[in-house]
Amino acid sequence: MQHTTKRFDEELMQLKEHVLSMGALVERAIKQSVRSLLEHDEKRALRTIDRDHAINAMEVECDVLTRDILVRRQPAAIDLRFVLAVMKVVTDLERMGDLAAGIAQGTIRSSGNIPQDYSNLDAIAEKVQRQVHRALDALARGDVDLALLVIEKDSGIERLYKRMYRELLTYMMEDPRSISASFMLSNVAKNLERIAAHATNIAEMVIYIEKGHDIRHVDHDAASRILAEDDD
Repeated sequence: MQHTTKRFDEELMQLKEHVLSMGALVERAIKQSVRSLLEHDEKRALRTIDRDHAINAMEVECDVLTRDILVRRQPAAIDLRFVLAVMKVVTDLERMGDLAAGIAQGTIRSSGNIPQDYSNLDAIAEKVQRQVHRALDALARGDVDLALLVIEKDSGIERLYKRMYRELLTYMMEDPRSISASFMLSNVAKNLERIAAHATNIAEMVIYIEKGHDIRHVDHDAASRILAEDDD
């Protein structure tokens, strides 16, 4: 993005750096929340919950920067798309932070009463963390192909979550003593699935920034066709 005003370039870069820094905090929160659960580590869970305040503070900082740019600079074209997209990305990141804190809270509420069989929870967590990293990497580099990959992979995580949910229902019906732990794991898995959905939202905003297409309500194949038409 080239501008006649160097200061404008610097402001846009500062905004981008703030968003990516917030994203890094969210990535760490997700990783630590999952570790706290799998390792039955309540201290780590408490630290993760406490650090959610830092994510919320960065959301406010990003909001201030975006409002300031909109009011003073009145951006157009790709710059306007970038600023508008950032407003949505920041909201997604804040919600991801809340979901990570929710996972950590599940660790504390369980009081160590977590089954050894996590019903593929660790596999889901790994895939979700990879999705979040890809989405933020796509945002950092303006990588449309990587953004499309994030969107494509989202359905696989949803299928894993549904399979795990069915397994947990079976456990609860077969052994009523497992209801409390299984219900907690189901909530954790749902939080992870929702985090992945927010990562997909970020990927969609990358495509909006770079190509000007809003593909939030079209499927992956349709999005690919729209972008392919741009390259013809």
